[in-house]
Amino acid sequence: MEQNYKNHRRFVLMYHVVTFLIIVLLVISSLYYIIADASKGNPMRQDMFYFLISLSLLFIFFFARMFALKAQDRAIRAEENFRHYLLTGKPLDSRLTIRQIIGLRFAKDEEFIELANRAAESGMPEEDIKKAIKNWKSDTYRV
Repeated sequence: MEQNYKNHRRFVLMYHVVTFLIIVLLVISSLYYIIADASKGNPMRQDMFYFLISLSLLFIFFFARMFALKAQDRAIRAEENFRHYLLTGKPLDSRLTIRQIIGLRFAKDEEFIELANRAAESGMPEEDIKKAIKNWKSDTYRV
């Protein structure tokens, strides 16, 4: 299937929904058991241990995704800056934000330079840049 604006986002059901829901259920259930045991006067050491583990899993879930995306954003910035340099002999305009550059990665070479200049001049947001692309260049390696 050819990639375009409507289908370019990556959604992994097992990660984005199932794993997240399992972790949230762990956090909620561990909090429930802490409260239930406290109301009965029972010690909460094991319940607290489960809560801390589930909370740690929740943090790992978000930070693992955030760190991977940040590393990819840096790679995209370097790749697109290099592509611009190869096409023009100059680096990308320093006014471009990382989000704009990420949007530009989908533009084929024929429209990349003009779109990059337009984005730098007008401050186009990433979504508007993606919508302005006529000939979409697929990026299937994004995590």
